[in-house]
Amino acid sequence: MARPGPALLPTVDAVWARGAAVLPIDPELAPPARDRLLATLRPRAVVEPPAAGTRPFAPPTPADVASSATIEWRAEAEPVPRGTALVVATSGSSGAPKGVRLSHRALRASVTAGLARLDSRPDDVWLACLPPHHVAGLLVLLRARALGAPVRIVAPFDPGEIARAPELARAPDVDPGEVARAPANRVALVPTMLSRLLDAGVDLSGYRTVLLGGAALPGEVRERAVAAGAPLVESYGMSETAGGCVYDGRPLDGVRVALDDTGRIHVTGPVLSDGYHLDPARTAEAFADGWFATGDRGRWDGDRLVVEGRLDAAVTTGGETVDVEAVAACLAAHPGIADAAAGGLPDPEWGERLVAWCVPTHRDLPTLEELRRHAAERLGRAAAPRDVVAVDAIPRTPLGKVRRDALPGPSGLDGTGRCAEPRAPR
Repeated sequence: MARPGPALLPTVDAVWARGAAVLPIDPELAPPARDRLLATLRPRAVVEPPAAGTRPFAPPTPADVASSATIEWRAEAEPVPRGTALVVATSGSSGAPKGVRLSHRALRASVTAGLARLDSRPDDVWLACLPPHHVAGLLVLLRARALGAPVRIVAPFDPGEIARAPELARAPDVDPGEVARAPANRVALVPTMLSRLLDAGVDLSGYRTVLLGGAALPGEVRERAVAAGAPLVESYGMSETAGGCVYDGRPLDGVRVALDDTGRIHVTGPVLSDGYHLDPARTAEAFADGWFATGDRGRWDGDRLVVEGRLDAAVTTGGETVDVEAVAACLAAHPGIADAAAGGLPDPEWGERLVAWCVPTHRDLPTLEELRRHAAERLGRAAAPRDVVAVDAIPRTPLGKVRRDALPGPSGLDGTGRCAEPRAPR
């Protein structure tokens, strides 16, 4: 179980010392989903790290972990290729589990290239907010260790605790060596976290880097962050590329990016995954001749890569192709909408009909006509949703991607173009 805390890396080290690979599991995963994941990826054992001690800045050693961790051995197990360090469970927005294999070589390449691009220093202090069952969360810990730098862990994510960090670090009764109280100057976030920090008035101007990834950064959030003095670095990458492999549009050292005729982004380099564990069909579909075919489309702006969205984030309605991520961003910019997602549902007349799921800023959702006009004026008539479903929240992964499999289905529509009352997603 990938529980955030000082025992996590020693647990990983103890597994690696035995030549085995690690499958980080979300400790909050519901039992049915956990069982499906284990049945799909078939690890040899499930390891529960020991509880943290009273001094969080003095983590246990790998030997401590080996002697005190709780281990559940499993009968049905499948080995991984030699040299595999991680099998990262990822489902993107579809909900279908995949196990991305990452070698020790890929992790070293990602850590080394990322630190070089960020001009990292031994006196850096990383703030760890991202969940460590994602590769981005583990990379924060691995980067810090490569520098010999401390890490301050904030789990669960709490803007208030982050805002108090400088005052805690200056308190006279704080042990200077206590990692948990060290003032941070580097932080990795997803856009939702950044937005919440800005809403809470947290001062990010004193950081050397605010590294963003996991999902596209909305323009309004970027503008607010820049105005607040946050030193943003926007990364692009995924589990298959050992996390972010393009920083501010420029590939990291050793990484190459190419676009095919459809605009699909292809990536190669030492950071690349070896494929999907126990899934040769998906591996053959995505990996060929040393290149990984992402599901994203992009374009070049000079020598900088601009990621335009998902190739599968398009709906063809009435012969017109509509970018649903652009529609969602447009609707979310409406003053009556706090968050939004969009997608297509089968339609006998239009092929697909464009549907939007919206979280109202206040109790009442803006009318369908108002939201259609808002989208049409900015993106064209085809981008005007035919239905708008009010929800309490847009279901997202911990890294901020919309979980389309958890959005309410067409049964939530009452025939008037919207739900009668807002409701939580399934």
